[in-house]
Amino acid sequence: MAIKKETLPEFTEREIDRIIEMAWEDRTTFDAIKMQFGIKEQEVINLMRREMKPSSFRMWRARVQGRKTKHEVKRMYDIDDARFKCSRQKQITHNKISKRR
Repeated sequence: MAIKKETLPEFTEREIDRIIEMAWEDRTTFDAIKMQFGIKEQEVINLMRREMKPSSFRMWRARVQGRKTKHEVKRMYDIDDARFKCSRQKQITHNKISKRR
């Protein structure tokens, strides 16, 4: 039985950094990432697995697994669909997350 390997669209390094940044943000949903970049939750997980160090990926997965704020449907409050991050959140100018290089 062959395992189907998902292929991700080609992203620039800047886009990959932004996807990783959004995935780490507590209040940014997978739906917001899909709206902006066109990739599903499983594709975000695959990208994170590919781009991050194994220990960083495991820490991220443990953090977001089952987290209500990462899934639009599970949220108990309503937010504006056009907003991708909290207005009180500090602007990050570069990615500080450990990535493979």
